[in-house]
Amino acid sequence: MSQLRPAVFLDRDGTLNVERSYITRPEDLVLLPGVAAAVSRLQRAGFVCVVVTNQAGVGRGLMTHADLDRVHAELARQLAHDSVTLDGIYFCTFAPSTNDQAAVEHPERKPAPGMLLRAACELHLDLTRSWMIGDTLRDILAGQGAGCRECILVRTGHAIEEEEFHRASPFILLDDLSAAVDWILAKHPQV
Repeated sequence: MSQLRPAVFLDRDGTLNVERSYITRPEDLVLLPGVAAAVSRLQRAGFVCVVVTNQAGVGRGLMTHADLDRVHAELARQLAHDSVTLDGIYFCTFAPSTNDQAAVEHPERKPAPGMLLRAACELHLDLTRSWMIGDTLRDILAGQGAGCRECILVRTGHAIEEEEFHRASPFILLDDLSAAVDWILAKHPQV
């Protein structure tokens, strides 16, 4: 039996919480319906649940690291209300110079796989048995670049620009995090 554990990597904005341009204050973070229950189901099935999130607002001077810590504390508080604790939150504050979602400008910023690779090393994760769930092309490319088993795109965040997504095929397209968890658990009810 492998000592490495499978994980589900979760984008934050548009996947766990309502997508807003920049969430700079805790009161702006609103969980999407069913998120806590979905994460709980994954953890009960044996998956490590790790948030990997680009947070260019810090790099652009729209918020400080302390502001980001307060936003993440609010995320933890809202999840804890339903007895859910994330296994890790990884973030990259680098501010990109391009809007090209496939451009790699920093090894930690999605679409680069750096956050996932670092989490895998620090948390002893098996990427080949892990999944990535997000709402953008960046998320899918990061999961693929890290060697995740499969990547799931959810419709709860950014508008899906179908002409862009041919760059990331194949991936799974589902309505929301709950549907993504249903898909994963149908493939692997227990890990």
